[in-house]
Amino acid sequence: MCLADDHSLMRDGLKEVLRAVPEFAVVGEASTGTEAVMLAARLRPDVLLLDIGMPGPRASETIRQITRVAPETHVLVLTMNDEPEMVHDLLEAGATGYLLKSILREELIAVIRSVTSRPPNTVVLIVSRQTAARLKSRPTHPVEPLLTEREAVLLGLVAEAMSNAQIASRLFITEATVKRHLTNIYAKLNAVSRVDALRKARAVGLLDAGRNGGRPQRYPSLPVADAAVVRPGR
Repeated sequence: MCLADDHSLMRDGLKEVLRAVPEFAVVGEASTGTEAVMLAARLRPDVLLLDIGMPGPRASETIRQITRVAPETHVLVLTMNDEPEMVHDLLEAGATGYLLKSILREELIAVIRSVTSRPPNTVVLIVSRQTAARLKSRPTHPVEPLLTEREAVLLGLVAEAMSNAQIASRLFITEATVKRHLTNIYAKLNAVSRVDALRKARAVGLLDAGRNGGRPQRYPSLPVADAAVVRPGR
């Protein structure tokens, strides 16, 4: 797993806790959001413990970038911030868990052990009772897809090695329109070529959705209503 916190003392304390567990291994550390993303991309850890008050991008954007470059990594937010809006935003961004830093050592270990074995459509919360109650009563909103339906379908045809002319013929559009769609896709995926776009789309689960004609989700994320509250914090 990896640790991301701008306080070295906090990282040292977490390492001491985690070293006591034989199956845990801390393989990397970061002190900014940007470093956390780079670390996740390079090491692809099973779990990344993330503080949300670090220098760099907003926490939600940091989590989105991590889920894009390392979709198999479980991001556990570890913070003192207990605001329902923050909890909701970071879960929607793709966090697997949201834990207060007042968590007990045994609880942290139990959460880390559980996240890799839980179904992918659940998250873990350890927050105050008041925050848990407000989250349960909050309405959820659908997540906007990263690609439009037409872009997703077009990318699926690119994956079938079709040329621009073949795609235009299949979709009854002009080649100029195909090129415009590809330009938009490259921009949204931060890609520089067809191969790069396909690689990045597969990494975040967009390609299968496009080939099946569905509307892919923007990021691997969860509505708060699906959250599993382990134990409200004190």
